Amino acid sequence: MIWDTDVTVIGAGAAGLSLAIGIAKPLPAGRRAPRATVVDAPPGPLRPPGRTWCYWESGVGPYDGLLTASWNRLRLYAPDGTVIDRPLGTMRYKMLRSDRFEAAMLERLGGYGVEVRQMTVESAHDAGGQAVVHGHEASGASSLIRSGLVFDSRPPRRLPTARTTLLQHFQGWFVRTARPAFDPDAATLMDFRLPQPPGGLAFGYVLPLNEYEALVEYTQFSRATLDGASYNQALRHYCTSVLRLGDYTVREREQGVIPMSDGVYPRRRGHRIFFIGAAGGATRPSTGYTFSAIQRQSRHLAEAVRAGRSPARVPAIHGRRARAMDAVLLRALDTGRVDGAALFAHLFSVVPAERVLRFLDGATSPLEDFGIGLRTPVMPMLRSLVELPLLRRSVPA
Repeated sequence: MIWDTDVTVIGAGAAGLSLAIGIAKPLPAGRRAPRATVVDAPPGPLRPPGRTWCYWESGVGPYDGLLTASWNRLRLYAPDGTVIDRPLGTMRYKMLRSDRFEAAMLERLGGYGVEVRQMTVESAHDAGGQAVVHGHEASGASSLIRSGLVFDSRPPRRLPTARTTLLQHFQGWFVRTARPAFDPDAATLMDFRLPQPPGGLAFGYVLPLNEYEALVEYTQFSRATLDGASYNQALRHYCTSVLRLGDYTVREREQGVIPMSDGVYPRRRGHRIFFIGAAGGATRPSTGYTFSAIQRQSRHLAEAVRAGRSPARVPAIHGRRARAMDAVLLRALDTGRVDGAALFAHLFSVVPAERVLRFLDGATSPLEDFGIGLRTPVMPMLRSLVELPLLRRSVPA
């Protein structure tokens, strides 16, 4: 079966749906929005499991009606147990579940007349003056979609060559306690009251839904992931010995791995096929946060497509200065020159939380970046900066 459309979006996750919404939303009278087709993998192993996205923004946001929870304060625990509790000013830290977001966006796309096709994509390539996506449906029937542009959000088969590649890997439990155990007004962004792995960084993460329920995660930054038993052991220790939750039940689990790399992700393949989302470099290498960058990336790309401009002219979502700072931090953490737990705890203790979050989003000025840099271990950071040009980029193991 052959289908023709203006734009094909591969993947119905945060990146694919956000971009499709931006492209297909109605234009003023007399103008037609580009026809978009979204290709979603059939139910099975190619579809990612449900997951939680977190981000921060000022004021009311477009997805506030879909949020599971939000907070106006962030809390960190230093390794010695010191509590760093900071208000976010005009910002809020927001929690969004993927299943709710995807259902709402698919319903909206249906209202825009966008077709969502279930199809396992086998290839996407330029063919003359078009881009062609070939695959097969759940029934086994072959399908081919022809369009002027393709935006592909599928995870890359291999990571780009890099000087430093760490993994942010985690397991989270949605827990319910028998007694009130959580402060629903504050999210714990990093809790370093945990044993630190050699050559890595570990912390707890607590997103309270109410006094009795929360998402509790154990996270590591390191070169390799753990086995399932190790995550379970770490979470039991965190819930029992650190948080002292008492009796609790685990109602749901989630797990993930986010590459943290100074590699440069290719933004296109050929003339008409572009990568979006994490595949297109939306993940901030130093933190793993992606959702906010996806929204900015989708907005810029959709504006270009609707105006008839080439998406190739849309700048990278994370600028050179931000990527350079991330490369230095990753190198300093990977070599062990910098104690990550002490670094993050110190930053949040001496820099306003709102400014730190803007820094993590790449929204601070050069002067603000310089001021934050002075509050890090300067000499280890300088040594990492100086040696970066001497390091070879290699394929991550």
